[in-house]
Amino acid sequence: MTKINILPAIEQDLRCAADPAKALVLLRFFKTGPGEYGEGDTFLGIVVPEIRKLVKKYASLPLGQVQRLLRSKYHEARLLALLILVRQFERGGETARKKIFDLYLANTGRINNWDLVDLSAPNIVGEYLLDRPKKTLLELAGSQSLWERRIAMLATFAEIKRGRPDTALRLAKKLLRNDHDLIRKAVGWMLREVGKRCSQKTLEDFLDRHAAEMPRTMLRYAIERLPTRQRRRYLAAR
Repeated sequence: MTKINILPAIEQDLRCAADPAKALVLLRFFKTGPGEYGEGDTFLGIVVPEIRKLVKKYASLPLGQVQRLLRSKYHEARLLALLILVRQFERGGETARKKIFDLYLANTGRINNWDLVDLSAPNIVGEYLLDRPKKTLLELAGSQSLWERRIAMLATFAEIKRGRPDTALRLAKKLLRNDHDLIRKAVGWMLREVGKRCSQKTLEDFLDRHAAEMPRTMLRYAIERLPTRQRRRYLAAR
């Protein structure tokens, strides 16, 4: 049976929710200028709560149409597609989850800003790989793509939430000298979460070995929840 194409209805809903004034703000916020990390991205000006309403409305969108939505030039359409995938992954069985995981990895070129990564990678890539080999994460961490590297690091959040820091620490070490600010922030953030959700001693052990070589932004994120005296000591180590 032929599936009904729902995309025109979704596009109409997105246009109705669009706000040109907000779009201008988002263009600046997500660094879309020449040479910036979000160069060339296009915004409609829709806030995340409005996107989440559409996720509920179109939660059962067929995967083929989700993929087409993910290829939209509009940032908010891609975010909607990813949040639909997250919802379907959470409610899906093993076969459905594998299809969503494969679709996600086949379209990383469209997951091309930090919010798109952060709201989807832990919930899809991280959850799928929880009890599976981590070869995919290591490959993504070694990618030339900024966004694939961030996907790898953020995916470890799924394990961190369960008190399992090993993969995060392994990738943090691999990305320790990465030169992009968004990767440095991601690594520092996940290290901070290791200290918060797994063990502060585990974080301290990592910092004792690596603080002196960590970029300052990464280190500041990692030590944010530590006592003042410890923060000063680690900063001084640089």
